[in-house]
Amino acid sequence: MTDQANSAVSGPGSAIRVLLADDEEMVRHGVRLILRHAEGIEVVGEAANGAEAVRCAAEDRPDVVLLDVRMPVLDGLAAVEPLVALDPAPQVVMLTTFGDEENVLRALRAGATGFLLKDEGPQELIRAVRAAAAGDAVLSPGVTGTVIRRMLGGGPADAVAAAPDSRVAGLTDREREVLVMLGEGLSNLEIGTRLGIGVGTVKSHVGSILGKTGCGSRVQAALVAHQAGLMR
Repeated sequence: MTDQANSAVSGPGSAIRVLLADDEEMVRHGVRLILRHAEGIEVVGEAANGAEAVRCAAEDRPDVVLLDVRMPVLDGLAAVEPLVALDPAPQVVMLTTFGDEENVLRALRAGATGFLLKDEGPQELIRAVRAAAAGDAVLSPGVTGTVIRRMLGGGPADAVAAAPDSRVAGLTDREREVLVMLGEGLSNLEIGTRLGIGVGTVKSHVGSILGKTGCGSRVQAALVAHQAGLMR
């Protein structure tokens, strides 16, 4: 349900707007309490299923959606694509107890920014929200190995792109540099520091890379960098 009391439109420098989507009210309550005490983060709405999450996101325009995997009506995995298709699109982080390979891969392929397990601590949750809002990938340590093994495994079912080499052909030299650093798992700030450019410029490059490669997230772009042979 939309939280009308917290649904003010955000502006430059304002709090990170978060939508919680989980079919368990107690889970939403716990996450809300954690985020309520985090500086610069505001919970603007809640949803009990994926369809409700898409409706609320269209109305409340959150920066980040924390999305459970298993929900009634429309599950979280099926809700990712309509969420990232919104304009402006929120960053979607799967927050779940189910960290099995298929859930992780389906979420990332659909365009989720990351995958966070519910047994992570409060500070990890807060850091994940801030990282996602900044456009950085978010992966629990427990699922990172799964992503690398499966999506770089070379099998047809594991490919992010049918022809990743053709996807990177249209990138500029600077965009290729940034893509390699995405493949290394660097944040926008780390990329900017290495290249001597501002974070805003890095974000522009990342946005251009995602558009040219047809990727829905930084994680997908990082995997294309590996598959295209750009990593040394």
